[in-house]
Amino acid sequence: MPIQVQCCGLAVMMVLFYFYKSQRTITLNTVKAFWNSFVITFVNITLDITSCIVIRYRDSLPTLLVDGVCKSYLASLGMLAYFALLYILTDVYSKKSEFYRISLSYGTFMVIAIAFIYILPIHYFDDPVNKVIYSYGPSDYATYVFALFTILFTVAVVIKQRKKIEKKRRFAAFVWISVWLVAAIAQFFRPDLLLVGFANSIDMLVLYLILENPVNNIDKRTGLFNHGAFLQYTKQLYEADSKFSALVIVLEHSSYKAMNAELEEEILGEASKFLISFPDLYAFNNTGSEMVLILPEGEKGISVMNSVRERFEQGWGKNSGVFISPYWIFVPDSSLATSPEDLLHLIRYAKQNCDDKLYENRFVEVNGKIAEKLNRKREIEQLILDALDNDRLEVWYQPIYSTKLNRFTAAEALVRIRDKDNALIPPGAFIETAESNGTILQIGETVFRKVCRFLNQNDLKQYGISYIEVNLSVVQCANKQLARDYIKIMKEYGITPDLINLEITESASTNTKNILLDNMKELMDYGVNFSLDDFGTGQSNLDYIVDMPVDIVKFDKGMTNAYFENGKAKYIMDAATNMIHGMDLKIVSEGIETEEQFNTMQDLGISFIQGYYFSKPLPEKEFLEFVKKAKEKDHVL
Repeated sequence: MPIQVQCCGLAVMMVLFYFYKSQRTITLNTVKAFWNSFVITFVNITLDITSCIVIRYRDSLPTLLVDGVCKSYLASLGMLAYFALLYILTDVYSKKSEFYRISLSYGTFMVIAIAFIYILPIHYFDDPVNKVIYSYGPSDYATYVFALFTILFTVAVVIKQRKKIEKKRRFAAFVWISVWLVAAIAQFFRPDLLLVGFANSIDMLVLYLILENPVNNIDKRTGLFNHGAFLQYTKQLYEADSKFSALVIVLEHSSYKAMNAELEEEILGEASKFLISFPDLYAFNNTGSEMVLILPEGEKGISVMNSVRERFEQGWGKNSGVFISPYWIFVPDSSLATSPEDLLHLIRYAKQNCDDKLYENRFVEVNGKIAEKLNRKREIEQLILDALDNDRLEVWYQPIYSTKLNRFTAAEALVRIRDKDNALIPPGAFIETAESNGTILQIGETVFRKVCRFLNQNDLKQYGISYIEVNLSVVQCANKQLARDYIKIMKEYGITPDLINLEITESASTNTKNILLDNMKELMDYGVNFSLDDFGTGQSNLDYIVDMPVDIVKFDKGMTNAYFENGKAKYIMDAATNMIHGMDLKIVSEGIETEEQFNTMQDLGISFIQGYYFSKPLPEKEFLEFVKKAKEKDHVL
């Protein structure tokens, strides 16, 4: 009896079943879809073998039984094509409502097609001498038509929705379809070959090897599910609107990282086995030193979390004498994020911005306030990008008054951003975010370009303005290309270097001192001057003034205010002023808002005054009008 090929296919399916079930699996929609296809393939091959048997012995069997078995085999071919389509649709239509709508629509078509398969007549060919057995007739032809239509529809879906289907899955789908199609065509023209059943088993083998091998979702080092599995699983939960909690075990900076390699692996393996032992608990190795547990929401999840934490407080190792002491981040409500990536960003943000809580209590619970801060940070990041892309970044200028010349001699360039509604966003709302994500480099260069263009287009010296002060951020000071880039921009706009004074901060000189000094030397050799900005807000160490080749020191508004509010601060500022003057450096006092403050600073011998007493920061046109009027009045206080 010609069933050797089918039996080989059945053997392949049994081997796959053994290897598949011998591994831990995670409940993914694609896994369910693969398993459905696996089952129907197994049934299909079994019916293929059975149909050959009943055809051979049809003379001694009821006709209804023979026809029923053979037509069931044909129907299983149609169902297999349908399940192949569903496997692809699992990736394309992630929302259950969409998936069910499409699968139900095509499922109805499949039911009608199967009904025709059972209604239409079927014939048999049996040649015992040449060992050829097969069925033919209208029922077979209906099966081929339905299967071909389904395959073509599946191909069309893969092509149309290719952006939604990952590359490996597209490749596997085309291999699956190609093998099945070649076998079906061959069997259509040579029905004696009976290749379809074996081809189906090869398709399952291909899917297993490329996509559905459970080993692909396992982290080899820990035995936990890996980062890719985490993304797939949590994506599925979000798409199904399933609520859950997440517990992050952070081994970074814990005592675990101080162990030798052998003990580290032993403890990691023991801890991983403990996490795996929890029923219905999925544990993932997110990074080399971070594990994430997906827990039920509410009291049950909290109970599991407490059990895990209690176990980690106990010792590990052969003698239970090793204590890991990890840090814990708990996200009690998955709705604080909207996607796996969003959840990871939330965890990362909590780890980076809750240092006090994390390192004091070793535990942080992510709440709505933290999520709101992260969302605000993202809004600011997008605002910055939009402003840079659409030229909504503006430079405003605040005049600086010389107490010796009794007139305005300089101005500080201050960056502003406008949102889509034309509302003005002050730098305090976005500078920190820009420094953390690196966009401050582009902001800084854009500001400097706009300042150079402004100087190029307007002769400020005719109004008594000798130079413009431009701030450098900490991140900019760490840029080795800073000096060359800024010199290039000045040359591009034809700006003489004496028109520019660059402001550095104490923190900049602390963190990037060597790079900063190299940049300063190159720029000073070119002719640019420097100021030490915000003196009094950093470490307030006069050594910075000694080390940094600056001409001007700027007292921060907070330091200026403290002079009038705190007796001790007054003595400190008096001493600092005397020392700075002793080094033959000039001082700018920021934040001056009243006549009393102005007179006091003038009496102290402060060289320059900046603040609302004279003017708030002004946009270009208003600043030009301000200095023009001041010049015309020969402004003297």
